[in-house]
Amino acid sequence: MSPDVRFNDLSLEGAAPASEIEAAIARVLASGWFILGPEVEAFEREIVSSFDCGNAVGVGNGTDSITLALTAVGVGPGDEVLTTPLTAAFTALAVSRLGAKPVFADVEPETLTLSAESAARHITSKTRAILPVHLYGNAADIEGLLALAKQHELAFVEDACQAHGARHDGKSLGSIGRVGTFSFYPTKNLGALGDGGMVVTRDDEIAAKLKRLRNGGQSSRYRHDEFGINSRLDEIQAAVLRVKLKYLESNNERRRELARLYEEALEGSGVRPVAVREGCTSARHLFVIRAPNRDALAAHLKERGIETLIHYPIPTHFQGAYESLGQGRGSCPNAEKACGEILSLPLYPALPTAAVERVADAIRGFYAR
Repeated sequence: MSPDVRFNDLSLEGAAPASEIEAAIARVLASGWFILGPEVEAFEREIVSSFDCGNAVGVGNGTDSITLALTAVGVGPGDEVLTTPLTAAFTALAVSRLGAKPVFADVEPETLTLSAESAARHITSKTRAILPVHLYGNAADIEGLLALAKQHELAFVEDACQAHGARHDGKSLGSIGRVGTFSFYPTKNLGALGDGGMVVTRDDEIAAKLKRLRNGGQSSRYRHDEFGINSRLDEIQAAVLRVKLKYLESNNERRRELARLYEEALEGSGVRPVAVREGCTSARHLFVIRAPNRDALAAHLKERGIETLIHYPIPTHFQGAYESLGQGRGSCPNAEKACGEILSLPLYPALPTAAVERVADAIRGFYAR
């Protein structure tokens, strides 16, 4: 039986009028141009304008965006990249694809984003980059991590794959470091009808390198001057994303409104929302709470027709793929504790306001038993 309150809405009308999306797709079909054409170029320009990021390079998916960004700033085999264990494992996998080693520093206890204090303790002579994740649409510690990167001459690469349209002190997340990365996976605030990604940078030389790297290292047709990959944003996805980009800010504002309603309704309920850093205008990609007896609460909500998810139940350093790194239990205590408590509640622009109160009432009922 499907839930009464769904976790997300991925219908065609979910983020933009279906008629506009259908017209955009029809335009591409009529053009007969499907890879790296005028729609991609227009979308890249519109991202630059919306996010004030200098340059934008469309790629195949979010994982590729991180791998290509790290490649462009010089990360390679044997290097180390500092990042967080509390995110989708694809962040670390993007590092591993280069033959580099992800090194997991702990997160801050309230925001659950990468801790500058913990990261500082993990810097070695092999460290080449810091890769924070703007988790749940909330800013990581930009000032602290940037200062650390400058002190040790490290590349600062932002994983903004959950933070489309989020800002910190007025600056778009993804546009602050040397390079920023985005995913357009369908569940993102700016989501395609398939896979897609983007790398942004103010450095024109890095942008030119990225355009070569995404297209097999070609400097011109059939001339491969460096090792690249095949990671090209297609025209249909770019056309769809151009439509959705027009509605991103209004949809994000609706997400922020729903998040405020959740915070008010859940005050004194026995759970607490993950904190948003001061100065951050969150994209509210997810609304995540810290909940005692989390699994029982999730089961209670499911019984009442409310769908929830966990982002993320297993810290990356516990994943089998990374056991060989030797960062065992206790190495990132804040992240490890959080993974047993966090629960993501339904949040998307079309979520009815009444659903928030229904979810909150069900949570209150669980802790009142």
